[in-house]
Amino acid sequence: MRPTAVRRSALAASAAALALLVTACGGSDDGDSGKGDGGKTDASAAASAAPAAKALTAAELEKAALVQADVKDGKVVTKLPAGDDIAADKVEAEDEACQPLARVQSGVAVGSPAATVKRSWTGEPQKPAKDADPEKALLAGLDVDKVLVTLASYEDGGAEQVLKDVDAAAEKCAGGFGYTSVGEKFEIVKAAEAEAPKGADEAIALTLTLSAEGVEAPVNIVVTRIGSTVAAFSAINFAAMGTGEEAPFPTRISDAQLAKLG
Repeated sequence: MRPTAVRRSALAASAAALALLVTACGGSDDGDSGKGDGGKTDASAAASAAPAAKALTAAELEKAALVQADVKDGKVVTKLPAGDDIAADKVEAEDEACQPLARVQSGVAVGSPAATVKRSWTGEPQKPAKDADPEKALLAGLDVDKVLVTLASYEDGGAEQVLKDVDAAAEKCAGGFGYTSVGEKFEIVKAAEAEAPKGADEAIALTLTLSAEGVEAPVNIVVTRIGSTVAAFSAINFAAMGTGEEAPFPTRISDAQLAKLG
């Protein structure tokens, strides 16, 4: 997900809200996930024995991408605004080995796809109890997930290569990396493996710790493959971006997208 959008719409909003909390207080569902070996599921052995699947066209990807009717809550955007639709050449990691992670985090397809389609989904804020204190009420309002979904199809085994590249980057860049997105510099201080979802031929999940505005906040990324198509997800939680607390990846969104692709 684009760091600019994260900082402006999440960090700034959360920081402002938390500042109001300090003043006011006087200073003071997800679906089941399957865990593969090392935070990933792998069907590469079976895939290597099967003939390469034909790359989907842009029209076919569009038909397979999420629409509002595919989700039970939140809002699906089918035409992304400029702040979320980042061009590949606008994302550059300081270490080339970490480029796949920088791209996924920014909502950009890895490698050289034959076609791509993007979506975004934003969840709904929790409704605090009527008698909730102001701090809990405000944090509940900020407890909203946003996910960028990038579908990309590849020729000649390119989809399998994407998963290999992401897996290699996860290992090489576990200690963190810097990158630039649309001219702004950002720092990932840690990349840790997480639970990978079921429903794909291969899947890798990571929690990236983004350092910005004096806060270390989680960004959850998931990269999956079904045949010649890679579905990548970059998720933030607005409250977590302000507080630095952990936030689970909304697996119902990846489940819905993978079911539609499958």
